[in-house]
This record gives sequence, structure tokens and C-alpha cells, in this order.
Amino acid sequence: MNSPYKAVKVTDDVWWVGAVDWNIRDFHGYRTPRGSTYNAYLIMADKITLVDTVKAPFREEMLARIADVIAPSRIDYIVSNHSEMDHSGCLPEVIAAVKPEKVIASAVGAKTLRELFPIGTELTVVKDGETLSLGNRTLTFMETRMIHWPDSMFAYLNEEKLLFSQDGFGMHFASLERFDDQIDPAILDYEAATYYANIILPYSPLVLKLREKVTAAGLSFKMIAPDHGPVWRKDIGGIIGRYASWAAQKPTAKAVVVYATMWHSTEKMARAISEGLAAGGLRVKLMSLDEVHRSEVVYELLCAGALAVGSSTLNNNMLPGMADVLTYLRGLKPQNLVGAAFGSYGWSGEAMRQIEDCLTGMKVEIAEEGIRVKNVPDEGVLAGCYELGMGMAQKVNNRLTPG
Repeated sequence: MNSPYKAVKVTDDVWWVGAVDWNIRDFHGYRTPRGSTYNAYLIMADKITLVDTVKAPFREEMLARIADVIAPSRIDYIVSNHSEMDHSGCLPEVIAAVKPEKVIASAVGAKTLRELFPIGTELTVVKDGETLSLGNRTLTFMETRMIHWPDSMFAYLNEEKLLFSQDGFGMHFASLERFDDQIDPAILDYEAATYYANIILPYSPLVLKLREKVTAAGLSFKMIAPDHGPVWRKDIGGIIGRYASWAAQKPTAKAVVVYATMWHSTEKMARAISEGLAAGGLRVKLMSLDEVHRSEVVYELLCAGALAVGSSTLNNNMLPGMADVLTYLRGLKPQNLVGAAFGSYGWSGEAMRQIEDCLTGMKVEIAEEGIRVKNVPDEGVLAGCYELGMGMAQKVNNRLTPG
């Protein structure tokens, strides 16, 4: 019986031969409700080349898609743009089965692959800007260190103006549609932004430098083929522009209020702060940690100008869910935010100061003195919360006003 797994033509000489993971729901703490893909690409040049592989459990799916085009044993070269195991998990087995002439990686990539796996072959190391002849086609390699691993690199198929961008420009989205113009633009916008916020955000300064580097090199793209999600063939300028905007992390007139509450007193404070922020002219996203996941908080913060954080106090600490979110945020390093802390308590009340310390450690500008209240906030406290929101909004608006 013929395999149901078929290759998808990307260009006349390039095929998608990856795998679809419909069931994954968590990626390093980032919720992935729409699943993901692990993309691999087959270049049918004089030297047949496989660009990246897939997560180990999906090896047979990838090999079946390759076999839809050629016998896998005909592959001459394998390029590893990124050694993380969702792209290299089956690489040792594929090397053993295919016996390629060359396995190509960056210097750090080769070192990492040998640390991860018993690679039973020599690895060919390529440098930034180096080219590889495939006979009638040429690949140019560009190191993209720390976007988002030290080994990461892009591969550019010169004749096709096709960029194999590894984790750059990707998204976690399981689909049998392979191209951006086949998918609802609203889904693309949301999933690309969520992916950037949860994966790429801490490396934003490097994204801006890479953009300058690509511009200086005079490269243009007809397609961008990432290692997750669809191939970009229509909205290429749009996704590149969005990356530049997200990387700049310029604040907008938006506030995120996130809170963890026990008996709804902190929730009442959060709602009053939200009303003040809105009255001050900001769009507000109010988020209870009983209802949302940490990765949704980061998505909402991507273009925000203000962050208000509240928690009840439990056993002399902020609630565990809030500690989780702030730890996650600290690692992602959001920039250019003004912030404030708030919360209710029964007898000790340490949570608010702990939150302020976290915000300060994240280099969030504390816009207003935090508010904490014992037990239930009365009308006076809620009025103070409203004023806190108004004050935060003013600070954001001052940043947005030229001069």
C-alpha cells in the first residue's frame, strides 16, 4: 500500500517533506493549542539536499514524504540549520539510513549535535557567508546565533530566492495547508505574534541587527520557509515588517492587568485599576490567572506600554501562579514597560513588595506607588486603585507623545 504521507511542492525544485504534530499542547512552557509542524525541505538539485529533519517520533512520516519524491538513499547532503531536537531528533537514524556525502552545520551546531547524539559521521562546518554548491543550485549560509540557540543559522537558496529560516518567522500551528495564503490571516497574525513573544522576544536586539545584516547583503526573498508553521509566499513583507516592529518593542497605548486572587479582593482592585487605565486613554486587557496561561500573558504584553500585577499573599509569598508568570516574564525580558503592583492580604502582606521587586528586576519603570489592602478593599481603596490606573496611563501617554 502506498503511504498516505505525500510531499508538497514548494517550488519546481523544492519540496516540503516535514511532519504535522496535531497533538502537542506545550512547548517549553508555552501553550500550543493548535499543535505544530516540524518542517523539513528537500532540494532536488544535482546534489539532492535535505534541509533539517524532524522530531524523533515523526521520522517515518518524514521518510515517507521524501520517498514520495525520491528514494531517501539518493540524498547527497543534509543541512542542519538548528540542532534543537524538534529538528534533529531523528538525524542520527536518518544519517545511518541515507549515508549522505555531507552533513552540514554551523561550528556551534556541529559541536551541539555531537553533544546530543552519537553522530556516526564527519560533520562539515560552514561559516557565516559561506556558500555550498549543489551543482546547479547554491546555498548561502548566514549565522543567526541566539535566534534562538547559539547554533542557529539560515540557509538561502540563491537561485530561488528562498530562505530556510529555521525557527525564525515560524509559528506553532498544525495544518495540512502549507502556505500562508491558504490560512486565515487572523490565525497567522495571532500565532506568529504568540510564537515571537514566547520564543524570540529575549533576542529582539539580535533580530534588529540581523535585519540590518540582511539589508546590507542585498538579499531579497520570494519565499521564507521556516521550521514550524506555513511557508510564507504571499505576505513576506508583512511578516518581516512585523518582526521588525516586535523587535523594536515600542510601547503602545495598551495596558495589561494580570492578577491572582483568593477571595476576589485582589480581583476587585484589578478591575478598578483597569477602569482607571481605560479612563486614561489606554486599551486594557484584564487577565485572571485562574483563566489564562502564562503564554497568553506574554502575547498580550508584546506591544503593551503598561503592566499592572496583583496577587493575594499566601504563606508570606505571592500566589504560586503569579510567581510562575513573573519567572517566565523575567526570562523573556520584555522592554519599555511602566508598571505597578497591588494586592490584598489577611495578616502579613508580602506579595505586593515581592511583585515590585520582580518588576524592578525586569527593568520595568514603577509608575505609581503600589497599593495593598488588608482583607477587603473599601470604596476609598478602590478609588485609589482607579487613580493608580489613571497615573499609569499618564506615564504611558507621556512616552507616546513626541517631545
